[in-house]
Parts: sequence; structure tokens; C-alpha cells
Amino acid sequence: MRTLIHLSDLHFGTVDPAIIPALLDFIRVTKPDLVAISGDLTQRARTAEFLEARKFLDAIPFPKIVVPGNHDVPLHNVFARLFRMLDRFRRFISEDLEPFYVDDEIAVAGVNTARALTGKNGRINRQQLAKLRARFATVSPAHIKIVVTHHPFDLPPGVEGDRVVFRARLAMKILAQIPVDMLLAGHFHVAGTSRTTTRYKIDNYSALIVASGTTTSTRGRGQPNSLNVIQIEPPITTIAQYHWRPKRGAFDLFSTERFVRTGNGWTPA
Repeated sequence: MRTLIHLSDLHFGTVDPAIIPALLDFIRVTKPDLVAISGDLTQRARTAEFLEARKFLDAIPFPKIVVPGNHDVPLHNVFARLFRMLDRFRRFISEDLEPFYVDDEIAVAGVNTARALTGKNGRINRQQLAKLRARFATVSPAHIKIVVTHHPFDLPPGVEGDRVVFRARLAMKILAQIPVDMLLAGHFHVAGTSRTTTRYKIDNYSALIVASGTTTSTRGRGQPNSLNVIQIEPPITTIAQYHWRPKRGAFDLFSTERFVRTGNGWTPA
């Protein structure tokens, strides 16, 4: 069995300081095999914010996959946005914008969807998809294959519009061929779980799309701060959503969903 904690949209610079120690305690007690953080570590990509994020990451004593988000790209400094857009992320967080984690049971690939000229939207390109295909080709078919991005391939339940990552349909064809089991993202500050079959009709393919709300920011979108705990024990995956309860000063279990892996992909258990 493998346990992942999925955090997103930390937004250091606008965090609720009461959450940080409780969150670190939650992570230490859960003892995950991997912590996946799907972007927006900072609010405005300032040095002080990255330093806070670095301190937080250093306090997590478990393997981590961290990808950038659009808020990790400078907004007001046009030169930095165009020519040095993720320099501070590389300096303070990681040189590797697309990390890869693999063990005996899971393979997890980070993909950088943040771009200088797409505003809040993100993009995935053909080179990144080829890289994903090559990486996952090195693991066995029995591995659970997971992709972590900031921008999602489908909107979380309750979010309206069509603002998914650019080139999502092209990407989904490649992801189905691999096949990828699970897509973790954030961006909208709204948590929820869905399947690729909601938006994409691909024969014999059904992957899980897991969104995390903002875990630590005060800039909520009508939901409490949240995180996901994903437990993988093939053929079953359990996705538990935890909400921050200020009065208790802790993250409490809000919902649990179970899915089973079949020959045609993932379906509710």
C-alpha cells in the first residue's frame, strides 16, 4: 500500500499562519510515502514568499513532488516574467521543474504547466508529453501512474466554464495510451474528485482527476482550506478529503471515495 498527501495552492504571502504547524503535524502523523504539491507555492513570486515556502518544505521529512503554478511566475516585473519567469522557483524550491518519483508500486511525474504569456491558464506541450511517455515506459504495467500539474485537465465539481489546461485533449490521448491512472492538480481552490470520462470519451480509458483546494491560503473560493490523502492498495484507491476546522485547529475528515481499477480504468468501488 502507498499513501500520498496532496496539497495545493499554498500561496505563501497570504497564508493563515495557524494552519502551518497543524498541517506539519498532520503530515508527520500520517507518514505518507510521498507528498505531492501541485503549484502556487507563493502569492506573487517574491523572494520572501519563496523563503517561507522553502522553510515549510524543509520541515516535511518525507519525499516530495513539487511543481510550479502561475502565481510562482512574477506578475508585475515584465522582464522577469518573460525571461526569468521561474528563476526564483529554481533557486529556492527546486532546479527540477518536472520531478519524477518511482518506487516498487507507484510512479509519479510532475509537469510544469505554468507559462509567461497564458495569464492564469496553463499549457502542456508535445515535448512534455513525449517525456511523460518515456518516463512511464521505464516502469511496469502494474505500477500506478500519476501525473501532477498545477492546471487541471477538467474542472472540479461545481466550477463552471472551460478553463482547463491548453492542449488538454491532445494530452489526454497520450495519457490514455500510457495509460496514466491519476491526475492531481489545483489552481481553482476547489477540491473534488472526478473521472476523465466526464469530459473525454476515450474507449477503455477512465482515469481519476483529483483536485485539491487551497491548503493554507486565506484566499478561499467558498470552501474551507483542504488537502487530500490518497491511499493506493491495488486494485483499490481511496481518496479522503480533509477540511481545516479553525475552532479545533486541525484538519478533519470531510469525505471518502473509493475506486477500483478494472480493465477499462477506474470506476467507483
